[in-house]
Amino acid sequence: MVGVTGSVAAVLAEVGRFGPFFTVSTDPAEEVDPTWRPLRSLPEAVDARIAHVERVLSEQAGSPVEHRVAASIAVQGFAARLVSAPIAAVALTGTLPALSPDSLFWRISVTGPWPLWTDTDGFRDPGELPALVAEEMAEPLVAAAAGRVSAKLLWGNVASSVAGAKRVLADPRATAVVEQVLAHPLLAAAGERRPPVGPDLDWTFRRRSCCLYYRLPAGGKCSDCALT
Repeated sequence: MVGVTGSVAAVLAEVGRFGPFFTVSTDPAEEVDPTWRPLRSLPEAVDARIAHVERVLSEQAGSPVEHRVAASIAVQGFAARLVSAPIAAVALTGTLPALSPDSLFWRISVTGPWPLWTDTDGFRDPGELPALVAEEMAEPLVAAAAGRVSAKLLWGNVASSVAGAKRVLADPRATAVVEQVLAHPLLAAAGERRPPVGPDLDWTFRRRSCCLYYRLPAGGKCSDCALT
């Protein structure tokens, strides 16, 4: 693994200011940390993350939560970690760092979204963003969680995470980029764009499935839920 050039680091630093779900570290010093694991080991990451989320949610609830609920929530959070930074990079800078399962690394954290780090020093064609999100990031993620909850629900989680990036960025450039990503054949059936609900908003997103968050003791229905 090699260090990251300033240009890639600058792009990811710019998008990282939108919060932990948009943050990808580029610090070359991280290379010596043996706890980083390649994203291509996604099944291992998903299994570990689901177990972590199930344990935390059960502790908060004071009793065991349904495994499928924990699996759904874990996958949605992981999806947001994987798709937010590349979407923001294309929307805000017009560039797409060469992020992929081979150039991204993850590690376990006790709290919050699990950190991501990259050693890439190059860029790829921004037009590849929909395929990167849907085929390289989301499809392996959905496959890794197969059998725990339905694929339709998991694709809804991914689409909801994509639309969520638009809401956080709150930038017209992000709207256009997210529209392109949601139009990818793997995501197009997961939800639909709906009319705006306020004077300062463009379209809103409504998924065609439910993430099951309402089944937690302190849960409820999300704003884009098919059950609302």
